[in-house]
Amino acid sequence: MERGEVAMTHIDKTKPEIPSTEEEGFMQYFEDHKKVYPKTVYGKVRTLKWLVLGLCLSVYYALPWVRWDRGPGQPNQALLLDIYDRRFYIFNLEFWPQDIYYLTGLLIMAALGLFLVTSLFGRIWCGFACPQTVWTDLFMLVERLIEGDRNERMRRDQQKTTLDTVWRKGLKHIIWIGIAFWTGGAWIMYYLDAPTIVGRFWHGQAGSAVYGFTFLFTATTYLLAGWAREQVCTYMCPWPRFQSAMLDEQSFIVTYRSWRGETRGHLKAQKNNTSGIQYGDCIDCGGCITACPTGVDIREGPQLPCIGCGLCIDACDMAMKKVGRPTGLIAWDTLERQAAKANGLHLPTHFFRARTIIYFAAMSVAMTIMVIALTNRPLVNLSVLQDRAPLFVRIADGSIRNGYTIKITNKTHEEAVFHLGLAGLDDATMALSDRHDDRLRDLHLSVGPDQVGSFRILLMAPDHGSSTTFDFALRNETTNEHTSYHAVFLGPGSAASERHNASEGVH
Repeated sequence: MERGEVAMTHIDKTKPEIPSTEEEGFMQYFEDHKKVYPKTVYGKVRTLKWLVLGLCLSVYYALPWVRWDRGPGQPNQALLLDIYDRRFYIFNLEFWPQDIYYLTGLLIMAALGLFLVTSLFGRIWCGFACPQTVWTDLFMLVERLIEGDRNERMRRDQQKTTLDTVWRKGLKHIIWIGIAFWTGGAWIMYYLDAPTIVGRFWHGQAGSAVYGFTFLFTATTYLLAGWAREQVCTYMCPWPRFQSAMLDEQSFIVTYRSWRGETRGHLKAQKNNTSGIQYGDCIDCGGCITACPTGVDIREGPQLPCIGCGLCIDACDMAMKKVGRPTGLIAWDTLERQAAKANGLHLPTHFFRARTIIYFAAMSVAMTIMVIALTNRPLVNLSVLQDRAPLFVRIADGSIRNGYTIKITNKTHEEAVFHLGLAGLDDATMALSDRHDDRLRDLHLSVGPDQVGSFRILLMAPDHGSSTTFDFALRNETTNEHTSYHAVFLGPGSAASERHNASEGVH
């Protein structure tokens, strides 16, 4: 048997059959949504999911309240994405708009990490840590506590509306909206100081944008986790559409051991077996289906709606224990190992294979680049914008003058004095535009803490007849950190000035 053959066998089972008539095709692809009623299960997987859920929610709700001392005049919130002042504070790190490439690097690392995890363990992210899964689990917990388990909820939905149904569903939705509201409010706290915005919010002083976004995030959380649920994972999320490119027959996924479970048969049919059928361990109780939050029958192989949560494992183990049979009929395993076990063979687990090595290597390279870039991140930045109208001016002594707007970014938390010099233009002098008579070789410019200083500089040099390249050299006089900017000094004979004169009609 060739590798990949098992995987294709299972995947083929999920392909929809071609409808025989146009009417059948319409009913198949445009069928009304069938509500899923997941049943409560207990076991190791469910316990692990509760632990992950608690950890994720605790971090999400508590992180905006964690304080971090950055010194006087600086925000003391550990994680603050300050849109208004254009600063991102992440504990001891501060990012400016010029550092946007770090966000790119972070997204690349996250994507490669997700690719690696998926190729190793399937949709474990979707089943345990995805926000849609976490909040849907929380909403379903509230639903079970108020309305009861699967059978009770189904019976209540099918019977006539009673006072008991009204108050239970009403209380459930009130709690749902409360959770959604706190979720939306917590998201706002990542962008504004948490204690401050909470006080302003309840005193009506937060601003229309805060109230608008809080309402938006409240509504989306309520709709996606309370109403859409598995439809988000099946129809809205793009991830299951291309995850198959990262999965292979050696990926650990939730699998049904058909070699052990088939042929299926109810327990009574197996006990009263008079036809000589060789039944397997599966008693066809449907527990794996009723426990699935997306309504998948895992016995049919890997399917698009399956999020890999593993609750069907607990459900099956509960059933096996009740009938006195070994657990593990449904388990995390690879399709390759399952095919081998069906033939009485045992294969080792292959975590290190071509695709996982490539993903890991690429993620390691991206992480190394990010660490090096963060370690050597400069605290001073220099940008120069040359005047375009006019390109140059001839002054009374016959020399040429160019104008530049210089911006110095001081990323330190203290006021700094910067020494600005010239390299490669030895016979030039410069002056601030508001003090153009003070022609100096060097300038000393002061920039406040955590600020960008803007200065208009006039640069004077003898007429060389053409353009000359040089460098603005900047140095922090306190820390001695330095940087430079490569610039051009334009004269009457430069190509840029000739093009400019031509466009202006100068002869």
